[in-house]
Amino acid sequence: MAIYLNTKSPFENYSELAREYYFVDKSEIIKSLNSKVSTKSKYVCITRPRRFGKSSVVDMLGAYYSKAVDSHNIFDKLKISKDKSYKEHLNKYNVINISFNQVSHRGNTYNDYIGMIKANLINDISDKYPNIDPNEYFTINHMLNATNDKFIFIFDEWDYIFTNNLFENNQNDFLEFIRQLLKDQPYVAFAYMTGVLPIKKYSSGSALNMFDEYTFLKDRIYDEYFGFTNEEVLTLCKKNDEIEFSELESWYNGYLTTKGKKIYNPRSVIKALQNGYCESYWTNTGAMDEVTEYLKYNTLEIREDVIEMVSGEEVDIFIDEEFRAGQREPRTKEEIYSAMIILGFLSYHDGYLRIPNRELMKEFEKALKDESFGEVSKIIENSRKMLKATVNRDIKTVEKILHDIHNSEIPILQYNDENSLSCVLTLAYLSARDTYRVEREEKTGKGYADFTFHPRRKRDIAFIVELKKDENVDKAIGQIKEKEYVEKFKNENNDVLAVAICYDSKLKEHKCKIEKI
Repeated sequence: MAIYLNTKSPFENYSELAREYYFVDKSEIIKSLNSKVSTKSKYVCITRPRRFGKSSVVDMLGAYYSKAVDSHNIFDKLKISKDKSYKEHLNKYNVINISFNQVSHRGNTYNDYIGMIKANLINDISDKYPNIDPNEYFTINHMLNATNDKFIFIFDEWDYIFTNNLFENNQNDFLEFIRQLLKDQPYVAFAYMTGVLPIKKYSSGSALNMFDEYTFLKDRIYDEYFGFTNEEVLTLCKKNDEIEFSELESWYNGYLTTKGKKIYNPRSVIKALQNGYCESYWTNTGAMDEVTEYLKYNTLEIREDVIEMVSGEEVDIFIDEEFRAGQREPRTKEEIYSAMIILGFLSYHDGYLRIPNRELMKEFEKALKDESFGEVSKIIENSRKMLKATVNRDIKTVEKILHDIHNSEIPILQYNDENSLSCVLTLAYLSARDTYRVEREEKTGKGYADFTFHPRRKRDIAFIVELKKDENVDKAIGQIKEKEYVEKFKNENNDVLAVAICYDSKLKEHKCKIEKI
């Protein structure tokens, strides 16, 4: 049974995917890839965060190109069937399909790992071409040349040993293995690689410099084929009567392509639709602990940026260099953020960095609770007291907590700019996000409320927070009433608390007033 050469696994995997109720047709990518077959542009490497549909496209390409299967029954129904190149390439090639995310059971060294790959590939070639004796050839590429055939190479998770920090002393050997197998070889009709990290490079003469790379930061060609577009999510929503599009949007929207198109994490969207509710599904992939780990590399320098982003703000920063496979641990802000963008933890567009959506926001909130964040983690630890004091209308405790936060040694919490008070409130009420939907500058009534807290549980009380600097609390309460901020709460909540929080910049004091409306 073939392991890599003309295996039927991609066809079987894609057949199952195409039968899914929430299937999204991404086959039009094949049109562009067909144009590269047997040209100088035949080397394509696409990198995206985990769970952005890379492996699904890999299976699709294997099912489409491989001559070992007849896949017209699937593809005749898809968008690619309308393109003039469709039949020219359908099931016409020998395909070598390798997923590099498997390690040998015979040992845990690099020689065991690469030895398994080489042995399986040699066996497959020998089985397909029995007239070729592997003992007569020095390398695998010599064997492939002897076939006088053309091959398409599809490599999934090419960077597995880099993202998992395996075989660090042999990573250049691995790059050399791929280079020798693919570069300038007449048997290569097309080579397609996917991974999380861009290719390791030292110079223009790097091992895999023949590949055109399409990354999360810079891809303007294949951006819409990895992740779901706004239109695709809207279409999927019409097949589900349990989840509103607006809910999916708040949980999983937030990524933007280089051209500014909205992109959603497809795994999370599908899981939410299948289960009938939204939550952080990406955390189940085992990668999210990296948020905390990356932040720890440079806690002090990036702490204030993270506080701003958790508060819903964007950070103005220029990031050009991409974090790459085999690169040392990130040290500067730019390196850390580049790594986190590549991994999908942050969204970056047009010079602005932000936390993309509620799913990721929960992970950053969790990261800030880590003791490595010092005073921030202590503030968040006390945020349950802040929530309890508010709903109990205990204004003295509310004022004391705000006073303590303001007196911390964190500059952004000392009201040096107009965002500072909002950042203080965000941290003070951070734990409220577990049981409330918290909105900033929400349109309600005749204006925009500073903070609105919508309870997820029926027994909890809703409340609105109005912030003022150098104003009195009665005026803030009056604004909540006059502008009818309670409008959005009327249908679901009998009582709403109006919370006024004011800061006197001369006395350096906070005042609070809470009324039930």
